[in-house]
Amino acid sequence: MHRPIAVVDANERNCLELCAALEKESYRTRSFNTLTNLEAVIEEGGCWLTILDLDSLPVDNRFFQKIKRKNPTLIIITLSSRSYHPELQEAMSTHIYACLGKPVKEEELIFLLRSWCGR
Repeated sequence: MHRPIAVVDANERNCLELCAALEKESYRTRSFNTLTNLEAVIEEGGCWLTILDLDSLPVDNRFFQKIKRKNPTLIIITLSSRSYHPELQEAMSTHIYACLGKPVKEEELIFLLRSWCGR
């Protein structure tokens, strides 16, 4: 079984709902409401994929550079209600694999996950 998926959202309810949807599909998850402990988990290889809410967390291009440097194989999916993030242009083109619209369509997310892990 894969290492857990890190779900990061400052809104605890949204975070837990997304974790529950993933766990229903037999994915292991770890929830985070801040970026504080996430970097350490990523550095130690404690997750293979991160789903991060851009609307609720203070992230920038340097944040994504730093976590990808710590774990180059990490897959990053972001969530946002905005369709355009000019301040994250570099991260979107080099570090983020997909940015899904909110509210999250569970079937779209599960399709992406299955395509990466083959189940």
